[in-house]
Amino acid sequence: MPYPADTPTYIPKNTFIKYVDDYIECFAIHPRYLTVVESSTYDFNGKYWSIMAHDMAKCKIVNYRAKFLVVASGENSVENIPVIPGLENFPGVAIHSSCYKSGIDYSGRNVLVIGSGNSGMEIAYDLASHGANTSIIIRSPIHVMTKELIRLGMTLVHYLPLKMIDGLLLMMANAVFGDLSRHGITRPEKGPFVLKSETGRSAVIDVGTIGLIKKDKIKVHGRITKIKGKTIEFEGGKEASFDAIVFATGYKSTTNSWLKNDEDMLNSDGVPKKEFPNHWKGANGLYSAGLGRRGLAGIAMDAKNIANDIKRSIDSMCS
Repeated sequence: MPYPADTPTYIPKNTFIKYVDDYIECFAIHPRYLTVVESSTYDFNGKYWSIMAHDMAKCKIVNYRAKFLVVASGENSVENIPVIPGLENFPGVAIHSSCYKSGIDYSGRNVLVIGSGNSGMEIAYDLASHGANTSIIIRSPIHVMTKELIRLGMTLVHYLPLKMIDGLLLMMANAVFGDLSRHGITRPEKGPFVLKSETGRSAVIDVGTIGLIKKDKIKVHGRITKIKGKTIEFEGGKEASFDAIVFATGYKSTTNSWLKNDEDMLNSDGVPKKEFPNHWKGANGLYSAGLGRRGLAGIAMDAKNIANDIKRSIDSMCS
């Protein structure tokens, strides 16, 4: 179901919500809202999946039985906060990025953002724009792009090899941002599109953060070694005092907490054992969609593969 013809390239929130609502209506999908899956186990005698779910609206447990079970709960289920010596005694505010609302609450305060993905970079920009004394930790090499460069790359993917696209984008990014190594930002060895295809790691789409880093309005630090009260010590012995920490350190899957009998499909981290593109099918009618770390395009591939495989299974049962 394509977007309406007059949809802009960068879709506003309300337009996207309307699209999802229209999609549900068009295909007669019946979501079970306010329902939490507590366990899913395979009944080897009955040859079906038994899913116990908590209907919070009606305060009751519901049991679903299914020949096929598709795990599409995503890689990012709960907040991931790293273990840092001394964090438990930090007297200031320490929150995950999922709880962050606006930099207006931190004006004039010393704030450290941990994590330099898109969330971390955008939060750092928002904090600095609202008058916070902002620092960000950038430990790993990252690609910094504009949204226009990413769009160009996504267009060229249909016509050119990824390495050729990466070479072009890196040359253009150099022209836009210059050498960022002097500001503590280095690039990975592999280009942005090759890296995305192999690891699922996305480039950072700059919203103005790089400009503030260059002007020293956002300070860049390396790895934390320990926290002593409000004082945070970084690699190399440098120290600084902070009133708040925002952890833009991503999320992790909780699939293994409720899905049982999935030994052939998922590892201990709740992601597929098999490499892309052969990761989406398990045993006994079990599938996973969107766990292959390949973005929206990968999710679309998973969905089509799963639907076609289920159709073949049903057709074979009926013949």
